[in-house]
Amino acid sequence: MSATTKPNLRVIFRPYLDTDQRTILDLNAESVAVLSPLDEYRFQALAQMSDMLQVADVDGQTIGFIMAFADNRAYDSINYRWFAARLKNFLYIDRVVLSPLFRRHGLGTLFYQQAQAFAQARGLSWLAVEVDIKPPNLASLEFHKKQGFMEIGCQGVGSGKIVSLQIKPLDNEK
Repeated sequence: MSATTKPNLRVIFRPYLDTDQRTILDLNAESVAVLSPLDEYRFQALAQMSDMLQVADVDGQTIGFIMAFADNRAYDSINYRWFAARLKNFLYIDRVVLSPLFRRHGLGTLFYQQAQAFAQARGLSWLAVEVDIKPPNLASLEFHKKQGFMEIGCQGVGSGKIVSLQIKPLDNEK
């Protein structure tokens, strides 16, 4: 799928290819302050287990990616496990990562639209995410509020970090 964003970026969303791995690892490393780190072995394991792994390209350059997991996966993330213990029929958005040069251009919203369409096409009922509240990630909190997410819980995830666990109900009527 392609889309145009402000300021008229032509974005192509496509499935992950093995040749994208180095770029994805580099993008993740640039955002490791708000994401868990990935090395190539962890990434490969997660890529095989993920239900949704897409990249965004602008002018042939990969500038971001999304990784998401449906319920009933063996994913060991503490946040995914929290949702899995309480919800069924969900898509957990594990990470959306964008190159710093392409943030604040509407691409995050487009990635979330991709995730919602993906989940709805499979008849899933919820999108699930976590957002840092200690230390606070104010931009992410505001973004998820605008996207229609609501908090259903909080948990500590180590080193004093606390996350808000949020869901968005999906309307699956055709």
